[in-house]
Amino acid sequence: MSALDKALGALATREAALLSLLEALVDVNSYSGHASGVNATGNLIIEALASLPLNLTVEAAETGVRHLSFATARADVEPSLLLIGHHDTVFPPGEFEGYTAHDGIAKGPGVLDMKSGLSMIVQVLHALHAAELLERVPLRFVTVGDEEVGSLTSRPFLESLAKNARAALVFEAGREGDALITSRRGSGFAIVQAHGRAAHAGNALAEGRSAIWALSKFVDRVSMRQVEIAGASANVGLIRGGTSRNTVPDHATAELDLRFSDRTGQQALTALLEETARAVEGEIEGTRIELEVVVSRKPWARIDASARLAARYGAAQVAAGLSYREAPLIGGGSDANTVGALGIPAIDGLGARGAGFHTKSEHVELASLLPKSSALLRFIVQEFAL
Repeated sequence: MSALDKALGALATREAALLSLLEALVDVNSYSGHASGVNATGNLIIEALASLPLNLTVEAAETGVRHLSFATARADVEPSLLLIGHHDTVFPPGEFEGYTAHDGIAKGPGVLDMKSGLSMIVQVLHALHAAELLERVPLRFVTVGDEEVGSLTSRPFLESLAKNARAALVFEAGREGDALITSRRGSGFAIVQAHGRAAHAGNALAEGRSAIWALSKFVDRVSMRQVEIAGASANVGLIRGGTSRNTVPDHATAELDLRFSDRTGQQALTALLEETARAVEGEIEGTRIELEVVVSRKPWARIDASARLAARYGAAQVAAGLSYREAPLIGGGSDANTVGALGIPAIDGLGARGAGFHTKSEHVELASLLPKSSALLRFIVQEFAL
């Protein structure tokens, strides 16, 4: 029996364990801002891998969440293959809770993004160990606790572990047609604060300077002009201001989501925000606009090495009964942006089939879990010629 056949046989026996772990992970609310839930989810992964010969590293962030790395001994001395995931989700406690499964579909917060991917990785590591292959490969599994909020605290941790990686596989939700992602737009956000002068709207209207009016001008112009920048966008997702309807507001705030395909677009979008802020200040005397721009994820450009990596992984998918194609450039960011920006060959979207991530209709096709796991297992065995 070949090493691959032995490993695949071991994986086939772990389907029940895969489903059990998935349910346990989804039943814990791991909203990014709920540190105890994020860490409880991480603890489930630690427990699930406790019997394997893996070196655990725990990085505690100042926010209270913990980021985890599980590595074979060879990963510390040879260029490693990185398996990347995250164990935080997007719904606060009480908003969308619990795991349900019916007619081959499982639902729940994070069931697709990306607790199914985490469950798959855990079972593949167990299958490799059962086939006596795990200790022969330089392999590192990293799961972070703040990906859904931009990986601001986990990025240095991931970058330090990725420096000597040979390649990175990221297990965000699978895409239609089992397409593999080889590039993503960069992302960030802007906090815009407009300052004016408060006054009574009836007795002293002319003495006031409306921060809401200034902010409205800013929002309108940015929304109109963003189309001038190829591959970039600025979405005003939140806006607030004022104290009462009969008071000229002296403060208003907007929060913008920023996306850009390349560094040129990033710089042009930032310049547009600055230019618009100064123009509005000039038009409404007595107002001031503060602008804070944060780039949370650099653009991840497609490189030939990533395309070749995708082709090899795609062959493993086809052998597992799945499809393969390369996905076009997409807008959402992930930790693939972090490792891709380092020049490491990377592919993303290796998770299970499903839909609705970041919505209350999030679901995963349970029948896809084992084939998707099999693709990962086949790739590792073939990549290291085991």
